[in-house]
Amino acid sequence: MSQSTKIFQAMRRLDEAGDAFVCVTLAGAKGSVPQEIGAKMLVTENENGRACGTIGGGRVEEAAIRHACELLGRGAEVPCEMVEWNLQKDIGMTCGGVVTFLFEVFQPASWTIAIFGAGHVSQALVRILTSLSCRIAVFDTRPEMLAALPEAPNVRRRLIEPLENAVDELPEGSFVAVMTQGHRTDKPVLEQILKTRAFPYLGVIGSASKAAVLRRELRESDIAEPDFRCPIGLPLGKDTPEEIAISIAAEMLQVRGSEKNSLETEMNHRSQRTPRENG
Repeated sequence: MSQSTKIFQAMRRLDEAGDAFVCVTLAGAKGSVPQEIGAKMLVTENENGRACGTIGGGRVEEAAIRHACELLGRGAEVPCEMVEWNLQKDIGMTCGGVVTFLFEVFQPASWTIAIFGAGHVSQALVRILTSLSCRIAVFDTRPEMLAALPEAPNVRRRLIEPLENAVDELPEGSFVAVMTQGHRTDKPVLEQILKTRAFPYLGVIGSASKAAVLRRELRESDIAEPDFRCPIGLPLGKDTPEEIAISIAAEMLQVRGSEKNSLETEMNHRSQRTPRENG
């Protein structure tokens, strides 16, 4: 297996695990240097720093790992940086070469979308969402339906029964779409969420009449205000799995956008308060 293949496989593993990392590439060299141009190294925030690859070892690699960890500590503030070091003056090595490194910071997607059910609409929705910067978790009791989902680094399949047991696994702030095999399997998932969790987007696929039945039954289960979207999706397109999926993805983006605008408005409001208003 080539070194480049090992690097790209390691990048995929880190991305699937949701780990932030820096890809350090030797982009230029003058004089005596310890590696060839194009050499790569992956750096994470674990205790060892270097996760895969090498850019020459020794002091120059130690310096690159330190710099990569500093960039990781600054989050998405600096997604990419080019650095030139004189190995003798800047690093303290005996060789007098000059190296140029490209530091690329890869942060895990913070937007998590959880889908209960891997049916036809779910399959279409996942195909759309894989192109976005998000992490997708799909839960189902049917292995053959999970196996039919698109292959993508940001898709996780979870075979679980009963489905409602997966609710505790969901990260805070997840967007949740419930689209199982029907009312009988939708309701336990919805009930578990409404009794124990709160998410910025919670939708159930179905008609207005299904929504009315679900709300009545949930009130009978001591949920006073069953707050969820049903039908889900913006009112556009035809009733095909593909167009329904587009309408759901559009609605999720709309909600995410309104959330971001609300947060920015609140942050601006706080920054404009006088000392007296801030207490």
